[in-house]
Amino acid sequence: MTGHELFIPVALGISLAAATGFRVFLPLLVMGLGVREGLLPISAGFDWVATWPALVMLAVASVTEIAAYYIPGLDNLLDGLAGPAAVVAGILVSAAVLGPGFDGSPMLKWTLAIIAGGGAASVTQTATTLLRGKSTVLTGGAGNHVVATGEIFGALGLSLLAVVLPYVAVAIVCIVGLLAFRVWWSRRMAKSLK
Repeated sequence: MTGHELFIPVALGISLAAATGFRVFLPLLVMGLGVREGLLPISAGFDWVATWPALVMLAVASVTEIAAYYIPGLDNLLDGLAGPAAVVAGILVSAAVLGPGFDGSPMLKWTLAIIAGGGAASVTQTATTLLRGKSTVLTGGAGNHVVATGEIFGALGLSLLAVVLPYVAVAIVCIVGLLAFRVWWSRRMAKSLK
């Protein structure tokens, strides 16, 4: 396989993993539908994600998760639980879409999935948790529904973009990550100067 053929699954995995940081189940549902429609290659052992029972379960879990984030107080509690779940989901979606190019090297596949997929999910989840925390403090939780809505659009939009245009999706993930790091770094520097 060429470098280009290997990079597409990596871009797809990172993008889907970053989307799990917004919502855990929605990117898995999009991935399952993409596999079912023949739009995504899938690694051996992950074809269960495109079965009807799995799709129904992921759809129910997605709707439940989305609805729960609109309940004041429960949204902050879910952020604590979603952190580890998002990392695990990020690792799994990355490993699943790395496909045939990496099936011959399980160590490389799982190392990439853990570092890139788990890392992308962790960064996104941390950023949204911090944003929800600020919203809770500044608005008493009244503005959290705006954050929840943004997370839904982020998860769905990034997942769909990853399936259709993985290079564009991973570029967006990288740009947003760099911008978030820049904001964090400038605030850190400003605090150290005080």
